[in-house]
Amino acid sequence: MQSGLDRWIGHVERAVIWLAGAGAVVVLVQMVWISYGVFTRYVLNAPDRMVTEATALLLFPVAFAGLAYAMREDAYPKVTMLTDTLPAGLRKAVAVFNLCVMLGVGLFFSLAGVSATIRSFNSGASSEILLWPRYAFWAPGALALVLFSIYAVLRLVRLLRTPAAEV
Repeated sequence: MQSGLDRWIGHVERAVIWLAGAGAVVVLVQMVWISYGVFTRYVLNAPDRMVTEATALLLFPVAFAGLAYAMREDAYPKVTMLTDTLPAGLRKAVAVFNLCVMLGVGLFFSLAGVSATIRSFNSGASSEILLWPRYAFWAPGALALVLFSIYAVLRLVRLLRTPAAEV
């Protein structure tokens, strides 16, 4: 039977997978839109003004959509040459410290992303060419960062509850 923490982690991991999938869809949209823009610019000699702004605005949410998924898959680069030689207790301490640093950075960027989303919503600002509301571009990135922070907290709690010999 799963503990409450494991259930929470399972729910968050499902959201993480869906968010990474949404990021992949946005990348595909960008790829098609940029290809269309290159075609219209160089073949039809009629550049599409929207391509550059749209792809630039879509870069922010895409940049953070896979952040929590990379944590789930343990895909962040690590140098374990030193940590593999440490005793189990110190290895766990290094893992906890690493996760705390990741959580701190995630919380900082979460606050910045949520703040930017709220400010752009309150200001009513829109993109210059597309005339799409800016908060629509900030919100998915802020959501991804908040989800990353929540997932990092859950993983940290699980790591703290795991015996050092199992880390």
